[in-house]
Amino acid sequence: MTENGQIIKSLLVMASFVEARDPYTGGHLWRVSQYARLLGSASQATRQQQALAELGGFIHDIGKISLPDNVLGKPGKLTEGEYEIIKTHPAVGARMLQRHPLASFALDAVIGHHEMPSGRGYPQGLEGLEIPWVSRVVGICDAFDAMTSTRSYRQGMSIQKALEIIQMNAGTQFDHDLANQFLELGHKGYLTHIVGHSEDGIPLLTCPKCGPTIVIPSNSREGETLYCRVCGGEALLHWKGDDATLQFTGISGSPQAMTHHPEMDLIENMTEDLAPVLL
Repeated sequence: MTENGQIIKSLLVMASFVEARDPYTGGHLWRVSQYARLLGSASQATRQQQALAELGGFIHDIGKISLPDNVLGKPGKLTEGEYEIIKTHPAVGARMLQRHPLASFALDAVIGHHEMPSGRGYPQGLEGLEIPWVSRVVGICDAFDAMTSTRSYRQGMSIQKALEIIQMNAGTQFDHDLANQFLELGHKGYLTHIVGHSEDGIPLLTCPKCGPTIVIPSNSREGETLYCRVCGGEALLHWKGDDATLQFTGISGSPQAMTHHPEMDLIENMTEDLAPVLL
């Protein structure tokens, strides 16, 4: 792998560790990156723009490393003050990347994914086409995944309901043309295999004891031992066709067993796809 490829890989690894801080967002970065890649293709963007969208989808939340645990993982509605803290993460992420050698590839998605055409987004309050294309793409994909994913305080909504919300907010919260292209992807079923998964063909599971997501590593085999990184519960993985289930043993894992390990196969595959296009 080239030196520049290693730099892309390091960005993806860093983003995966940030995601691991929130036990309910397993696979979020992969899903957003895949939605963004599909939307880029549907909008007839260049291959480089599609790659920028895929990279931006994976690293857009990197600034969340600065958020306090009691705010990031709060199991209920945020107070006004807590929401203001959450709103700092795009600017923090931009500062983190400011001197990074790949800042020009990643900055727009990181700082701009919460901007809105209406001008009511953050952190800069940009309007319409002032918002960079990749920011508008990742903003739609991030919102769709948030709506269709389960959190500590609510169940994820159906694909259809999330698409209806995007349709209602096209032109205000979401770019009008990109929203319509995303809706078409949804109605044609191109998003279904991504929702509720952490990689292609790998469904998310939840801990029945405390609720957070449990991400199945891509190289996991039948009967492999997995752990909930919140309560420490140990479970055996079972596959039946494409469906996976967990059989909890009643044993608690050690701190070492619950340590986050980045999905290096996924990250290396993404790096191999992105590096020749971007660099």
